[in-house]
Amino acid sequence: MPANPFVVHVARLRRVTGARWHEVRRGPIDPDHVIVGRSTADSVLPDGADVTCDVVLESFIGGIMATGTVSAPWRGACRRCAVPVDGELVIGVRERFVERPAPEDDEAYPIIDNALDLAAMARDAIVLELPMAPLCQDGCRGLCATCGADRNHEDCGCVAPRDPRWANLDVLRPAQ
Repeated sequence: MPANPFVVHVARLRRVTGARWHEVRRGPIDPDHVIVGRSTADSVLPDGADVTCDVVLESFIGGIMATGTVSAPWRGACRRCAVPVDGELVIGVRERFVERPAPEDDEAYPIIDNALDLAAMARDAIVLELPMAPLCQDGCRGLCATCGADRNHEDCGCVAPRDPRWANLDVLRPAQ
């Protein structure tokens, strides 16, 4: 089994409070396919996609602060017309890693044997930032409710049925 590319050994960094170093780690963040969509409309990481974690690690008494960015590709389906869409996430992160996190401290990641694993931080950032309902373009017109044609590429000529619940508001329309 290959070594985890996101594990950083920090014993030297922790010797001097305030010491800093820059780390760039790249690799698959989800080899076990934990980040999966519940449906075909959900945004997901593409299979085998590499995630880049570009952070500055700074030691403080009792831990390490990781500040930088996590970037990853994503793919999904447009919420209006269902065409495939994709993009690149670039997420700012600033997270603490500590030797022994207190049980009530769910904001810190653990340092285990003078090593920290940036994968958990990157995975959390990605899951929180994946688009929930992406659009292929800002002005996406969607699919025709009557015939199913993609209204971004053609005008099908269908007239949408009027919703009778709005009929009382017709008196507010200007005379034509």
